[in-house]
Amino acid sequence: PRRPSGAMWRSCLQLRDWGRHLLKRPLRGPIDPLVPGPSPELRARAYAPPAERKRFYQNVSITQGEGGFEINLDHRKLKTPQAKLFTVPSEALATAVATEWDSQQDTIKFYTMHLTTLCNTSLDNPTQRSKDQLIQAALKFLDTDTICYRVEEPETLVELQKNEWDPIIEWAEKRYGVEIGTSTSIMGPNIPAKTYEALASHLASYNMWALQGIEFVVAQLKSMVLTLGLIDLRLTVEQAVLLSRLEEEYQIQKWGNIEWAHDYELQELRARAAAGALFVHLCSESTTVKHKLLQE
Repeated sequence: PRRPSGAMWRSCLQLRDWGRHLLKRPLRGPIDPLVPGPSPELRARAYAPPAERKRFYQNVSITQGEGGFEINLDHRKLKTPQAKLFTVPSEALATAVATEWDSQQDTIKFYTMHLTTLCNTSLDNPTQRSKDQLIQAALKFLDTDTICYRVEEPETLVELQKNEWDPIIEWAEKRYGVEIGTSTSIMGPNIPAKTYEALASHLASYNMWALQGIEFVVAQLKSMVLTLGLIDLRLTVEQAVLLSRLEEEYQIQKWGNIEWAHDYELQELRARAAAGALFVHLCSESTTVKHKLLQE
């Protein structure tokens, strides 16, 4: 493939710098849910923390309190964006979150702290969604599931989709006793109502925290089927991400890519999918421990 021209590279670098500038722009804090006006969607967007902040603590530790496990930054207890005490249900999850905070360098980069963000969302529930609403939000992606939509040409991509995606769909159909299917139509496959009912019943077995993680992963992979494969350990994070980007990777192999952009996007997607899957599994942990310091 041809190398991008100098002008194209300069445009890409300008785009990268512009994106970084947007990431560093401070956002407003959470909106008081008691104040009328903003919709839940607007509240959710305004709920986002600043992208970066200077590190203001030295030591990170976890302690067990009445409501679960708490994170301590020096002698201050971590709070959510809505000023609630940051309390998680398991030691394992608390340790993972504390590790996120402890691994920050001179600058706290909130956009890299996916576990902390998922915990904040679970604790504050800024859009006030019920368990059933979370389940339906995740199942909504089944209507447009990435691996259910197939191309009709070129033949090499048709064969690639068949070889890579079909085994996962067959596994899901057998694992959950459902019918999913595929389609080349823009309308997508005609998925039976019984499939939605069966998958809704399966998702209902998870608690609210885990469902937040499942919906997060589904939104990253754009696939309910791949998410189920990842959560059920049928797929690794690398496999799930690659399968979700199958067509993009095919095009890149054929036409080439701008290396930094591709690598950043791929690593970011892996990080998000891994964090979401880990969050789901850690939310069911219930071991208890004594006070533990992560850093002396």
